[in-house]
Amino acid sequence: MNQLAIVGASGHGKVVAETAELCGWQSIVFFDDGISGQKDHGNWPLSGDTLDLIKALVDYDGVIVAIGNNLNRAEKLNQLRLAGAELVTLIHPAACVSRSAKIGEGSVIFAGAIVNADVEVEAGVILNTGCSVDHDCYLGRAVHISPGAHLAGGVRVGDYSWIGIGANVLQEINVGAHAVVGAGAAVVSDVSDTTTVVGVPAHCIKS
Repeated sequence: MNQLAIVGASGHGKVVAETAELCGWQSIVFFDDGISGQKDHGNWPLSGDTLDLIKALVDYDGVIVAIGNNLNRAEKLNQLRLAGAELVTLIHPAACVSRSAKIGEGSVIFAGAIVNADVEVEAGVILNTGCSVDHDCYLGRAVHISPGAHLAGGVRVGDYSWIGIGANVLQEINVGAHAVVGAGAAVVSDVSDTTTVVGVPAHCIKS
């Protein structure tokens, strides 16, 4: 029986677990650093924290991190990688991913997501329900593309950035690292590092 460990017992973690089941994982166990005394997470057992997992890595065929915060997810992935964990990528059967796309370890692609030709996705990325990433896009480490967000061709998104639910990014736009694109925004010009933009067209509200 193949066994998957998921770090992060959250609502997002439940979606990751159900995706894993559809990908053929037969046994799923959660680990979380912030929950004590709890023995399960929905339909799955909760078996301790990250250090407990590291001590028991030999028991698991794969590990994935289900933490929504981009920086925390990247930090946890790095901790597990250094500990020798077998980091896996999950692609929901109802997602459509081009054969020429490159998907980094520890990434998750949920139902209805579309990833087109020659997209490059670095480690720890979340492509959430119903989003689309068109041809020749590049997504840096631990990026999150929220449900229903759409990136046109040739968009580049820097490390740890977050594209909000229902946002749209015009072709060939560069979104910097640690940037936030608000829900429903229409991005028609480049977004600098550490900048938050909102609105139609998107404009800066925080830098």
